[in-house]
Amino acid sequence: MATAACLTALSVPCLILERDDCVASLWRRRSYERVTLHLAKRFSQLPHAPLPDSAPNFLPKPLYLRYLDDYAARFGLRVALRREVVAAEYDPAEGRWRIEVRRRGNGGGGAAAAEEEEEEEECYWARYLVVASGENDEAVVPGSILGMESFPGPVVHSSRYRNGREYEGKAVLVVGAGNSGMEVALDVADCGARSTTIVVRSRFGDLSKYGIHRPSKGPLYLKKYTPKYPVVDSGTVKKIKSGEIQVMPSIKSIKGNYVTFSNGRIQSYDAIILATGYRSTVKKWLKSDDSLVGEDGMVKRMFPNNWKGDNRLYCAGLARRGIYGSGEDAQSIANDIACDYHHYHH
Repeated sequence: MATAACLTALSVPCLILERDDCVASLWRRRSYERVTLHLAKRFSQLPHAPLPDSAPNFLPKPLYLRYLDDYAARFGLRVALRREVVAAEYDPAEGRWRIEVRRRGNGGGGAAAAEEEEEEEECYWARYLVVASGENDEAVVPGSILGMESFPGPVVHSSRYRNGREYEGKAVLVVGAGNSGMEVALDVADCGARSTTIVVRSRFGDLSKYGIHRPSKGPLYLKKYTPKYPVVDSGTVKKIKSGEIQVMPSIKSIKGNYVTFSNGRIQSYDAIILATGYRSTVKKWLKSDDSLVGEDGMVKRMFPNNWKGDNRLYCAGLARRGIYGSGEDAQSIANDIACDYHHYHH
């Protein structure tokens, strides 16, 4: 949306292809109720739309979602909903990008209806292609946990977690100790779970006394070179210190309700929440680029040259620089496209 808004401000027509049936689907459909921005609002606002002084410094989900909806409306963004890009390839003969899209029907009847939706194939041609599908495009679900299929209770990824009320009175295992895992564990505990356990697969901060050890690399290194972000505590550590939330090492195996950990301990659980992160899926559909996007779906080039590739290919928000960095990408991309566009059309 930021790139489209910047292009609109420079009188460059553009179209957003959106896989879901709404804008800001990550915030609307795949985030839990209590989520709050961990960055101050000055680092969370989009180009040409500063957040008001009256807004809280750290915006909760409802306020930020309203801001994003207002942003799309303010700039009159053209968004084609329910369009999933299945292939994008540069055609040298045409000098343009060919984008193949799978269009889903209107649905409106929930998951069952979604499975019955008719799909149509569409094709778009564009002189410029901006990849802005984000770092969190596809949930990562571990498939290597021995015996996971035998677990009789619910196993959900954090992208499908909404609140902890349904876990009241239950023993809950949260796999992953990133920001989502720590906040989900806190939410579950606050909502009355009988017990809450976090599985720590990597190290954040110096909480070795409580089973979370100091990392060998600093937070800025982790953010720049890995998919990991520093954890901003919102109350979880206090509950770990009090014993209300347990910390366990990696899972060795699962048999029914019983989970065996790498330290030999065995505990019973009623539900498992996988806060195991996301991945970019760009390389699945971007067919003709070796210059900009790596095998992990993130840009290969370092800041400040991370946003532009060959053949008028651009990437916004794939450099692990957060919302603020995505906004900077958007402005750089729009300026570059506008210069070429207005020269090309005059």
